[in-house]
Amino acid sequence: MSLPAAVYTTDTSGIITFYNKAAAELWGREPKIGEDEWCGSWKLYWPDGTPMRHDECPMAITLREKQEVRGLEAIAERPDGSRVTFLPYPVLLRNRLGEIVGALNMLLDVTSQTEEEESAQRLAAIVESSDDAIISKDLTGTIKSWNKGAERIFGYAADEIIGRPITVLIPFDRSNEEPGIVERIRAGERIDHYETIRLRKDGSRIHVSLTVSPVKNSAGRVIGASKIARDITDKKETEERILMLMREVNHRVKNQYAVILSMIRETSNRTSNTAEFEQQIRERIMALARSHDLLVHAEWRGATISELILAQIKPFGNEASITLTGPPIVLQPNAVQYLGIAFHELATNSAKYGVFSAECGNITVDWHVGEEGRSFYLAWTESGGPPVKLGRKQGFGKTVLERVTPLSLGGEGILGTSPNRIVWTVRAPMENIAVPLA
Repeated sequence: MSLPAAVYTTDTSGIITFYNKAAAELWGREPKIGEDEWCGSWKLYWPDGTPMRHDECPMAITLREKQEVRGLEAIAERPDGSRVTFLPYPVLLRNRLGEIVGALNMLLDVTSQTEEEESAQRLAAIVESSDDAIISKDLTGTIKSWNKGAERIFGYAADEIIGRPITVLIPFDRSNEEPGIVERIRAGERIDHYETIRLRKDGSRIHVSLTVSPVKNSAGRVIGASKIARDITDKKETEERILMLMREVNHRVKNQYAVILSMIRETSNRTSNTAEFEQQIRERIMALARSHDLLVHAEWRGATISELILAQIKPFGNEASITLTGPPIVLQPNAVQYLGIAFHELATNSAKYGVFSAECGNITVDWHVGEEGRSFYLAWTESGGPPVKLGRKQGFGKTVLERVTPLSLGGEGILGTSPNRIVWTVRAPMENIAVPLA
């Protein structure tokens, strides 16, 4: 029998009496005529992969129950381990008297069809569960399919967007993008990772990365396109924040360089002693570093006055010797930097000649906001300690307190002394001092 389909026959007890070449190729073996029964397969399995006994196969059931069993898919395993999915079509054979004398079975190989169906099911599951928007459209731009990821990203349900033009997702200022994409798809070109902006149902704009591929029919003709859109809004916002932070850091570093150069210049003008020069520069740069640490810890949002003062006095004195009074104010980075220098110079002088050098006296720092929130006032008062003494009549510290810090804040500063008291006051516009409230 030269039929291309796999065919075999058995007697009434299921013993194989005949098989053709196609059957042997499907089984991957040649069963023994008159010995093997029910089916020539080496091993059988149900569609879910569990083992099937030979006496459970459709041919066995047909002969046993004398009723033809159809549509029961099965899997045959060959001796080499390969598997083939098939549909059996058993037919009872009868003599002239109508008596059953055996059966004929035709096995239809559906392996390719089954694999294609499974592949399509897996692909459908992947598309449906994807976090990305996966959309298909025809060459006129009409939306043909819409997955759950597209619903989440763009806000439209499938039943309210399928059949509408893809242009509903494109901002007016980017309407020229779609014709170019269509032309490239018509030419069979794939577009990878094209970053652009699209619209959500609520009108908000989101950053997306598009991958667009042509969809072809069985003849190889382009009939549409599939789009994968990934929401990269968070990525873009992160990149913008990083860029903004880099610019801010660059600006702050340049300011730090300027301040350090000013320190070196002013300190060198006031001392010829190399060791003293080195020590003063080191201490002042460390003061800048302490202010910088506060800013880094707060991601450059600023620092409170109390935090800044305590950070600057830590190397010099006991916190119990100082009293801080004033409303909670978060200083801008620029104010942190210049007030930090001032507090360092005051603490340095106190450690050498004032309260921090003795076990008597106290320091109070109080601040307030006046003029309906437009002006900032701060006073550092040191009293009750050793007789007041300043390092130099016009040293670097005095320059910082009376000129550098006040001018950098757009305000004015006054340093006043008496035999047992030293007071530094600074006044500046609040817009140059505090971080604006959100």
